Amino acid sequence: MESSAPAVERKLIAPRQDEADDEIDLLKLWRTVWQRKWSIFSLVLAVTLVAVLVVLSITPIYRAAASLLIEQKSANIVSIEQVYGLEGAGSEYLQTQFELLKSRTLAERVVRQLNLTTHPEFDPRQQPEPLIDIRGLLANFDISKLLPFTLPGDLGGDAELGEGRIFDQVTDAFIERISIVPQGKSQVVKVQVDMADPRTAALAANALANGFIEGQLEASMDMSMTATNWMNSRLGELRDALKVAEDRLQAFREAENLVDVGGVVTVTAAELSQTGDRMIDARRQRAEAESQYRQVQSMRTGGWERLASVPAVLGHPLIQQFKAEQARASAKVEELSRRYGPGHPAMIAARTELSAASASLQAQVEQVVAGIERNYQLAVANESSLQSSFNANRSQIQDISRKEFQLRELQREVDANRTLYDTFMNRLKETAATSDVNSANARIVDLAGVPTVPVKPRKALIVAIAALLALFIGVGLTLLLDALNNTFKGTEEVENRLNLPVFGILPMLKTHERGELARMFTKDTDKSFSESIRTIRTGVVLSGIDNPHKVMVITSSIPGEGKSTVSVNLAFALGQMERVLLIDADLRRPTLAKSFDFPVGTPGLANLIAGTAKLDECVRQVDGIDMICAGTVPPNPLELLSSQRFAKAIEVLKHKYDRIVIDSPPTQAVSDAVILSTLADSLIYVVKSASTHIPLVEKGVGQLLQNNAPVKGVVLNQVDIKKAKKYGYSYGGYYDYYGYSNNTKAAKGKAKAPAASKAQPEAEIA
Repeated sequence: MESSAPAVERKLIAPRQDEADDEIDLLKLWRTVWQRKWSIFSLVLAVTLVAVLVVLSITPIYRAAASLLIEQKSANIVSIEQVYGLEGAGSEYLQTQFELLKSRTLAERVVRQLNLTTHPEFDPRQQPEPLIDIRGLLANFDISKLLPFTLPGDLGGDAELGEGRIFDQVTDAFIERISIVPQGKSQVVKVQVDMADPRTAALAANALANGFIEGQLEASMDMSMTATNWMNSRLGELRDALKVAEDRLQAFREAENLVDVGGVVTVTAAELSQTGDRMIDARRQRAEAESQYRQVQSMRTGGWERLASVPAVLGHPLIQQFKAEQARASAKVEELSRRYGPGHPAMIAARTELSAASASLQAQVEQVVAGIERNYQLAVANESSLQSSFNANRSQIQDISRKEFQLRELQREVDANRTLYDTFMNRLKETAATSDVNSANARIVDLAGVPTVPVKPRKALIVAIAALLALFIGVGLTLLLDALNNTFKGTEEVENRLNLPVFGILPMLKTHERGELARMFTKDTDKSFSESIRTIRTGVVLSGIDNPHKVMVITSSIPGEGKSTVSVNLAFALGQMERVLLIDADLRRPTLAKSFDFPVGTPGLANLIAGTAKLDECVRQVDGIDMICAGTVPPNPLELLSSQRFAKAIEVLKHKYDRIVIDSPPTQAVSDAVILSTLADSLIYVVKSASTHIPLVEKGVGQLLQNNAPVKGVVLNQVDIKKAKKYGYSYGGYYDYYGYSNNTKAAKGKAKAPAASKAQPEAEIA
């Protein structure tokens, strides 16, 4: 059972708590703010009044503006942009001009021109005395002795400011009042000066514009003079360099005896080209001759007949002619041999002719072969001769080319120096001719006029912003305080967070007397309180209509939540219908005897359990109900409540009374309530509205549920009805604050029915 109890508690409490945390009730937030509307309004009104006083005390600031047109590109009189860097570069150029307008040099120029060091608005010697003279306090207290370093002159030295220091401070203050505002995408810019003195502001704006233009002219003149001086010195250097280059070129020509290098190179190149062509032909001829020579050499071992079969020999016309004669002689011998014998004169003559033809052919073959060998030797010699000539021409050309390259290099150096010298000479003449002409890249479009309307402070806007911030702060603080007030303020919160029914609420009472609070129901001086008690009684009775709760324990989280008041008044309400016994079980801080002025030493619950008094001696009857006070406070209250004698006493009292109401100690103070809950049929938990923290209540209820206590419901005590209505909590379902409601009377009638039915058997038993 103990292990399952925490799970039951989480199941009952956690879901609704998570749902309530995830949802934002805007209506509730609005009601919270609306409840504090007068506090928020007071805060807004106070801040607004302070803001009005502050803006009225602020010195008005006037703004004077002069318009300047900044040319995208200044006039190029000197025309050497690489030297000056004056050529326009779009937005970067304009941004540069804007920074020049805000430069310290220009500001110092205006400060000197207008003598602002003596102006009351800038001169620190004419400033009003501060409310707290920190300097005077520090002068009386020598702090320098306490520090390991030396203080600046303002604190540790002379208090008088030097002229240079004053000028620097005035310049810094003046720069802070300058603003440069471009006009859209145009080249027009406004130079604005903010000052308390409108006339001085206009003079300063115009002085800035004029000073910027004059500064541009002076800078142009200075740069022209600087450029002229620089070009004069540079021109002398270029002249010397040109003279050195020309001398070096002439010396090289004389040393190499060069007159017309271009012509020599051209002739030599033509000869080299012709020699190359001839060498190519010689190589081709040598290759052909070598081929024939190789063929002839390969056929020498086979006799002249094989030499005659060489294509180069065979193709010779004479060889072909002699071969034809040999063939005719051979054919003739062949023909005669068929007709005559070998010794025939015709055959002999034919053979002689054939031998002569063969000898002639052989001789001719040998001559052709010798001619081939001679041609090959001539081709080789011709090729070698041409190769030597080509190599000689090529060496000569390379030597001339090297001289030509060196000569041209010297010539280029001379030409470059001459060109640079001529350029600087021309620019120097232009600069000298135009040095007395000044040109600026800006001009004034509109001079600044004396402003008549201040630009700041914007009083209405400041006051409106202050009021708006005060409103936001007020609303934020209200919501923050409401969020930090983590207490139960309505029945819906109790039911959602604890998942327990609310039997009723009790309104906040004006009286704080213990005796009056205990008799509020019986005296019926507060109708709303009496109706609230009846509503709680109805809820208690109806919650146990099938199984009446005889023993009821009433407890709370901490002392001071009104559980004793609820116990007493609920017991009186139940006593109108049933036999009721009220027991003060808070043995540590008993209240029942004090509330009803019981005599000192009256025996009570502690005496009954300890056996020092009988039941009749402990019971006191007050206004129709029986009461047992705490009695003599024991040193061990928990042991008494845990004893078997107390349990037996409760069992005996159950048979004597219809309802037993036990006033228990708080759950967070001691564990007596847990012990008492084991003997009870129901437990009512009292929560003080807008006072007891929610986690404390959840912890107390959780402890009881973990011990299987029969927690049946909650009573929300000390509810400020009017304040609750402002928060949007409605309790019409519980009771009518201005009289008896029909719902309450009906519930009361239902509550009497079971009491009457129960009284009848008791009468029969009696």
